[in-house]
Amino acid sequence: MTLESSHQLEFTGERFTPECVREIWYEHMHRYVLAGELTRGKTVLDAACGEGFGAHHLATMASHVSAVDISQPTIAHASERYRRDNLSFQVADCRALPFADGQFDCIVSFETLEHLQDQAGMLREFRRVLASDGLLLISSPDKAVYTEQLGNHNPFHLRELYRQELEDLLAGEFPAVRLLGHKLAFHSMIWPLDATAAGNPDHISSLALHRHQDGVTSRLPGPGGDAVYFIALCAAEEKFLPQMGRQLWLFDDAAETVYRHYHHEIRKNMQAGEILQSKDREIEALQAALREMQDRPPRPWWRRLFDDG
Repeated sequence: MTLESSHQLEFTGERFTPECVREIWYEHMHRYVLAGELTRGKTVLDAACGEGFGAHHLATMASHVSAVDISQPTIAHASERYRRDNLSFQVADCRALPFADGQFDCIVSFETLEHLQDQAGMLREFRRVLASDGLLLISSPDKAVYTEQLGNHNPFHLRELYRQELEDLLAGEFPAVRLLGHKLAFHSMIWPLDATAAGNPDHISSLALHRHQDGVTSRLPGPGGDAVYFIALCAAEEKFLPQMGRQLWLFDDAAETVYRHYHHEIRKNMQAGEILQSKDREIEALQAALREMQDRPPRPWWRRLFDDG
């Protein structure tokens, strides 16, 4: 396996590149981390793979990953940058895939749906190349939150969906659908460090989430607020969906880039605030001096003449 890190794809806003940092990197990487856990040892199709970073991650756990994208330059880049014996890239349209019926155990297609008008056509093709007991993982932003609530406007999104529209669309090809919510959040974390108290410190069995609002703190059964993105797990039957329970999946990086960026911005704001306060004090002193000059009675003409002489 080789990873040619010297090659970078230009970021245009249409496709994510791993050189993007902090929040957007967290969002895209976390989806593939989740997908990697669900596709271990399986034959996987990464449909609309983009730059290739996600297909490369999946290939570290899957038996084989076939990655396709409609952009020839993008596939050329991915083929050069990411090389593994169990990873292949090729140019293909997700609505007309060059694969046999039932060829894949799992299909992963993140942030693809909203870039197409013919969304039903893509899902029909996914159903065709997916094994009868296979799993589709597909994500898309919630139009009500991503666009209308948060004010994002992506010119590359041709058709964004509300939750009910997404569920109805997926149900047309996949009778069994389970939705997961995805968003970036900022939490304070407390967890056991004592192996005796924790049992197994590497596996925390439960999670307690508390939220403070209007002077009252309450415990929530799960993350509060609206999901920005939906991740759908789709299958032909309910029994083919993975058993995930009420598990909450968290993700970060060792450098804690989002947290460090937050503190960097806070420090900048504090320094800017100190500068503004200093300037305000200077202005107040100048205004006081000006008022004092204005309040003085004018000197008589003969005093001015004497002083000038």
